[in-house]
Amino acid sequence: MKAVLTIAGSDSSGGAGIQADLKTIAAHRLYGESVITALTAQNTLGVRGVENVSPEFVGEQIDAVFEDIRPDAVKIGMVSSPEIVRAIADGLRRHKAENVVVDPVMVATSGSALIADAAVDALVEQLFPLACVVTPNIPEAEVLAGMAIAGREDVERAADLIADRCRAAEETAASFSDDEAEGRGVPAIMIKGGHGVGDPEAADDFLLLPHGERVWLHGRRVPTENTHGTGCSLSSAIACGLAQGFAVDVAVRDAKTYVAGALANDLNLGQGSGPLNHMWAFGPVPC
Repeated sequence: MKAVLTIAGSDSSGGAGIQADLKTIAAHRLYGESVITALTAQNTLGVRGVENVSPEFVGEQIDAVFEDIRPDAVKIGMVSSPEIVRAIADGLRRHKAENVVVDPVMVATSGSALIADAAVDALVEQLFPLACVVTPNIPEAEVLAGMAIAGREDVERAADLIADRCRAAEETAASFSDDEAEGRGVPAIMIKGGHGVGDPEAADDFLLLPHGERVWLHGRRVPTENTHGTGCSLSSAIACGLAQGFAVDVAVRDAKTYVAGALANDLNLGQGSGPLNHMWAFGPVPC
């Protein structure tokens, strides 16, 4: 059985973060492992508090996982401080991790901030060079690219700018010793269209592949308010595809299909933006 490691924060309501990731991995019939970076007190209405795990203990968790049940892919989600980013980067380099997906989580579905500003630069400089795929949504892509996104041309331009930042980070890493600079080249950049640009009924994602191919992944917006954990689930599903040996574009397309089904079969739980139905493919929810 292939194993997938999620490195992310814990969501006490079970809809996002580590919990959503493990459900997604289980839905793909793979073995899920976890490294927790932070504890959050949250529900479908918002985030009440965040307690970071120490960088040292994050590193210990990574070592424990890789030294026993080595993961075939790694998904990185909420990382709220530069020190934790560094601990993750050091651990992944130390164990020569493969098939890394970075979801640069900045704001929860409820609108609550989940990352310090300084950690954004650390993500780009230290984790993006290790990634196969980076999956920002529209607001995150605006931050990473330093520009507003209002249409499809803006999306493509933002992906180019993010790729440029990744390239610069890779070149900077190459100036260090070999042990510190083991990158993967420029990753694929997937800008998720769930926040919408242009057609309000569309949910089109854009994928810029490392060799320069530009792919629009078309979809229709699912009419639901229950979207808590959508980004977490998508990036985990991509990691599942990579763990099984699928090419990046295939893994991304399959993940998009999986999340669309989870949204369409929502559970309608909670008083706010509820969670997805991660197990939708296994049949209807029992009454």
